[in-house]
This record gives sequence, C-alpha cells and structure tokens, in this order.
Amino acid sequence: MKGKLKSWGTLLLSLTLVTAMLLTACSGGNGGKSNGGNAESPGAGGDGKGKAEQAEKVELRLGFYSSAQSDAKMQELIDKFQVKHPNITIKTESSPYNQFFQKLDTQIAAESAPDLWLSDGVLVPKYAERGVLKDLTPLIEQDLNKDDYFGLDFNKDANGKYWGVPQGIQIAVLYYNKDMFDEAKVEYPTADWTWDDLKSAAEKLTKDSTGKFATDPAFDKNKISQYGLTFFSITEGWMTVLKSFGGGVLDDTLTKSVINSPENKKALDWIVDGMNRELLTTPSDLKSFQSNMAPFPSKAAAMRIGIYARTIDANAAELNYDVTILPKGPEGKRFSPVIANSWVINKKAEGAKGDAAWEWIKYWATEDEVQKEWASLGEAVPVKKSVANSSEFLSGKPENKQAFLDSFEFAGTLDVNAVWSEWVGKFNDNINRAFEGEVPVDEALKKADTEVQQVLDEFYKK
Repeated sequence: MKGKLKSWGTLLLSLTLVTAMLLTACSGGNGGKSNGGNAESPGAGGDGKGKAEQAEKVELRLGFYSSAQSDAKMQELIDKFQVKHPNITIKTESSPYNQFFQKLDTQIAAESAPDLWLSDGVLVPKYAERGVLKDLTPLIEQDLNKDDYFGLDFNKDANGKYWGVPQGIQIAVLYYNKDMFDEAKVEYPTADWTWDDLKSAAEKLTKDSTGKFATDPAFDKNKISQYGLTFFSITEGWMTVLKSFGGGVLDDTLTKSVINSPENKKALDWIVDGMNRELLTTPSDLKSFQSNMAPFPSKAAAMRIGIYARTIDANAAELNYDVTILPKGPEGKRFSPVIANSWVINKKAEGAKGDAAWEWIKYWATEDEVQKEWASLGEAVPVKKSVANSSEFLSGKPENKQAFLDSFEFAGTLDVNAVWSEWVGKFNDNINRAFEGEVPVDEALKKADTEVQQVLDEFYKK
C-alpha cells in the first residue's frame, strides 16, 4: 500500500490533538500453548535460537496510557509476570491518555517507540498501515485458540493479517435509569425496541424545569432539566444509528466514502428530529455539563448509548439503572460499536525483545487469573470468553451484563483505518452543523462526503 511510505515526520501535531479529543469515548477509562524460547518454535523474534540464548536478560519497554484507577493493578500484573519470567525486566512508559499518544507519535517519528504498547483500538490501523507494527498472525495462529476470545478479528486487516491482541473490549449498549422510567410510568427498554420505540419513550421522559414532560402541550423545550437520551459523538452516538439504518461512513475497503446515501439521510433525519425537539442532547447542550459523558450519571438524562466503561461512573453515582441491547433499525438491523483496545508490538522489536513482547501478550490473553484481576476494575469486557461468561464478571451492577456479551452478535468497528481521526473530524464538523439546525441534513451529508473522501485520497492514492 503506497500510503505506508508516508513519513511519520509529516504527521501534524494537530492530528494528534484531534485524536485526543475524539477518543475520550474510546479509552476504557480516563482505559495456548507457549513454546517461548524452545528451539522448536522461533517465537516472535523468528530466530529459532536455543533455550540458553533465549534465557538471556531482556529489558522490555512497555508503554500504556495510565489512569488513577488502573495503574496499581497494571503494576501488580507486571510484577507477577516478571516473577514468571525472571529473565525479562519490564520498563514502563506511561502517561495520561492524551499525552501518551502525543508522545508516542513523536517517538515513532524518531524511531524510539516502546517495544510494545497498549493502543486504543481505533488507532491500531494507523500504526499498522504505516508499517510500524509487527504482524502477529503467525504467533496468534501458533499460540492462541481464536474461538476462545472476543475481538481478535477487530484487529484483522483486509488481507487477513492480525496487528494486535485485545487487552479489553469496549462495546456499546443502551443504558437506562429505572427511577426515571418509573416516575414517568414508562416501561423499561426491551430487546424488541426499535429506534422509534426509543424516541417515543424519550418524549415521555424528557422534562422541563417546571416538571412538565415533552408530551405535555405546555412543555418548554428551552428549559430542559432532563433529557430522554444523551447522545455523544461517534462511538456513543451517531455511528450506531447510521449502521442500524443500513448506512455508514466507509465502504468495505475503508478507502471510499459512502456518506451521501438515502440510508444515512433517514438516520440523520431521525437524529435531527429528536434534537430539534430536545429529546436528545445536541452538541451545544453538552457544553453546559462538566463533560460529554456527564448527563447520565448526573441524572440529567434517562437513557444513553454507552460503552462498558460507563458502568464505572453509573455505579459511582449509585444510580438505579440497567442496560439492554441497542434498538433495531427500520429493517430490523442492529449495530453495536466496538473498540478493541489492544497490545501491539513494535516492528523493530526483534529477536529476544520480540519474544519477550509476545510472552507478555500471551500472559495477558491466556491466563484466566490475569483476565479476572483486570476485569475486577470494571473498565472493560474481558477478552477471554471463559472469563467474560464467568459469574465473577456477570455479577454485580448492572444486572443485565449479559447484554454486553449478546451485543457481539451484531458488533462492528467504527470504520477504522489509517486516517480515522482525520475523517471523523471532518464528518463531525459537518454533521454537527445539521444537529444544531445550521444546515439541512442533505447539505451536511454532501459536504461531509466530499471532505472525507479528500482525506482518504490524500493517504491512499499517494
């Protein structure tokens, strides 16, 4: 692919900043058989050296984006790994989400990136298509049983190559506040709901500052105290609606825009109607909150589209809530956005370093105890199916955690490719104007289609 030849030195810092803003919803928080060094199996380094050489001391640079709630657990798991592998010393390189990926781009440009790192799932193609990552396909085929895991295929490219192994899965469902439904005497969402059912319920749940619901002729939509549905950006907003209406952003090759379609128009008409009536939060509505994710845990919205990590804030707020699968589109189609935050290996990590990096990934993916300990933080769906289906994971709030697992049946990525951050920025710029009533939906779609295609052509046609 010609795009791989683009130099990392030409990536603008502004792109990194756009990525940081867009991916707030993507991170989990604020986040086999092993032959190792046996001569019979060359391992990640591919050199086939004997046990004595493979047991040499290795220092492994491991990068990850840090958070207050997960850093201690990560270090604990690193310590346990080093006990199991006394020849491997792990040197961590971590920083908060935004700074981590800004620094990583600089390190890649300077050819000084870590040996392996935790990548936001939407960024894996960015690194893979620019030739930065090691192809993990033969290692996965050798050491992992694909049927044991959720999300492996979300890191597979059009040629069938795997570029990462999921560390944790974010998958979207519908959250709802039971107390608000009870107050409005609205039945809880079910798996049979369509998007029109959701909007009908949202009308009965949207309330103004005087306590009148949107179904009341005296309702004042300029003084909202409670929204029916909070609606935020790509992952927890428009992508699931577009896809379930039969639309989307990119074609199967991920190099051509399909934005300007009848299906997308129907989906956006549905969204804009809800926003015009203040049943759904608009981008400007969200500015009055501490963060875009705040309306639901702060009890200012009865429902939200949310990834698994949103259970943390909902539980901390002690909400009486539950979740169910997302509604169906007009033709019965469902779509649940998924982000497989993943471990990736630097292509330059060769020999003993490459072997050590793969040992870390195997440790994370194959050992149930590691998966259970990380799952105890509550920030992601476990990658290993046996752990995700365990009572340890499925117990606690929300009661219907099974909805997250059921959603894998109709899950898909966010049309991620090497220039995901760039095209999402262009799409949002145009579509938000339609959400705010500044331009008609048709105009927003046409302009978004043109600008997104320009981004794609700049990378893929050079």
